[in-house]
Amino acid sequence: MPFSENFLRSQLSILKPFIKGSSLDLVRKGQRRIGEMMASKNLRDVVISIESYEHYDAAWIIPKDEIRSGVIFYLHGGGYTCGGIDYAKGFGSVLAAETGTRVFCVAYRLAPENPFPAALDDARDAYHRIISHGYAPESIVLCGESAGGGLAYSLCLDLKSRNERLPAGIIAISPWTDLTASGESYGLNADKDPSMTIEQLGFFADCYSKDRNNPLVSPLFGDLHDLPPSLIFVGGDEIMLDDSQLLHEKIISA
Repeated sequence: MPFSENFLRSQLSILKPFIKGSSLDLVRKGQRRIGEMMASKNLRDVVISIESYEHYDAAWIIPKDEIRSGVIFYLHGGGYTCGGIDYAKGFGSVLAAETGTRVFCVAYRLAPENPFPAALDDARDAYHRIISHGYAPESIVLCGESAGGGLAYSLCLDLKSRNERLPAGIIAISPWTDLTASGESYGLNADKDPSMTIEQLGFFADCYSKDRNNPLVSPLFGDLHDLPPSLIFVGGDEIMLDDSQLLHEKIISA
């Protein structure tokens, strides 16, 4: 039986103060547990192969019923401070099972231990590794949620600045594209957002970079001309709603 919207909101509202008051280590453990739960539901439908590189771990997730060619390059969320390979492969296994497309996910280095540009450097390296496996850029689609969604745009801006070929498209789920929190939704939805707080996002931003206006940190402020086509999902009550709406407007105008 599907959960109702009211039920889900009530459960998230219980978690909200817990998330706000928890230590970074506890939040990381919670996110890892979520990934393990997601992966367990799709174990029969996918094959997972873990690869370790100098700075990060990654995983190929191949659906047993592979019906599409190409690769989804998944970048996980977690405020650039949370989310390891367990969470990444958990969300990645959902993508692989639901779409019938193989997924490559990377557990990029996390702040504050490894602040910007570590995550971007790892994402770029992982993108190159996918290409080295024989996949052309036009057969790669980026997908990320929250910080991972923002990182997908940062990666494309970075690749464009290096005159490299860009992927075929971007799927962004509630992308965090403005670490300065300049959008009106940060105030308007402060009490409506069912899970995230301004204080928590501010903490994540401080951990990640002191230069929040840098387009590679906040891609909303970048030159969005000639980026791949985008598909953006966002909830109307999120404090990060304007991160998506303003990005959409800028992409259209570009």
